Amino acid sequence: MYQPKDSSKSPRFTGVRTFMRLENIQTTEDVDFVIVGVPFDTAASNRVGTRYGPQHVRNFSVLLRPYNPDQEINIFDYCSGVDYGDIDVVPGNIHRSYDNIVEGLKPILDNDITPIIIGGDHSISLGNLRAFYKKHGPISLVHFDSHGDTWDNYYGEKYMHGTPFRRAVEEGLIDVDHSIQVGMRGPLYGPEDIEDARDLGFEVIPMKEVRKLGQEEVLRRIHQRVADDRPVFVTYDIDFVDPAFAPGTGTPEVAGPTSHEALEYVRGLDGLNIVGFDLVEVLPAYDHGEITAALASAIAFEMISLIALKKRREKSLELSSQNTSY
Repeated sequence: MYQPKDSSKSPRFTGVRTFMRLENIQTTEDVDFVIVGVPFDTAASNRVGTRYGPQHVRNFSVLLRPYNPDQEINIFDYCSGVDYGDIDVVPGNIHRSYDNIVEGLKPILDNDITPIIIGGDHSISLGNLRAFYKKHGPISLVHFDSHGDTWDNYYGEKYMHGTPFRRAVEEGLIDVDHSIQVGMRGPLYGPEDIEDARDLGFEVIPMKEVRKLGQEEVLRRIHQRVADDRPVFVTYDIDFVDPAFAPGTGTPEVAGPTSHEALEYVRGLDGLNIVGFDLVEVLPAYDHGEITAALASAIAFEMISLIALKKRREKSLELSSQNTSY
């Protein structure tokens, strides 16, 4: 059973920085989840530096404790997890980096372990989805972002951080009939920047509509869209959040959710059959006072909490089944 160091006995400022002070070990034995860094950012169109996102989030995450009072669960009563380290990306070569992502995630997915992947720019999601496709086939996608990332190209380039989900649809990686995008906002080149995603098959709830509907209704629509027990991949761009709460990102858009709302959207995914997450676009150079790192580490913590909640339900069902068999 792998769990964090006890910071009441070992000061947080000691030791090698890992997520939540978990052990840094590449193992697939006795593990329910792993933290994986993918420090690739050479597909960004504006500010670069998200290659340092994984270590920035890890640095702040040492403040996290194992009990989640909002979900009323001690994660490590039900889960074992490690910091698996980083995928060896190739700076400037997105295709070799994709190959490394697929290869690096394979033993994790083959052993039914849930990865929480920290980027890196949003282009990494295409590599992640390729890996999940090999395990699950076309997968449902729940996408929180201020941008749809379904553009056809940037500067004539097909593989950028604004294009991964168009490429994923073209490659058949996503079950678009059961996928949804939430939070799109800000100035665009034209209405097609939103409509293209709908034409590809996604349900899209722009931020203007999110505000009208309210968080509870948006979460209901997410659950309704995914439906049944389909495997789900959750991709969370930190620029989904208003830059007042997450300034450290490459393409910030105003008028987004608060940090409280950002966490509630993750908590509200409980009950979905989530098999993987990624959290992308954290850019340390613009993160004044580590505001973004604080939120990003909390989002990842809530993702881990969802895994623990799922394990607790499975354990409860198992005990119930044993009791009724007597």
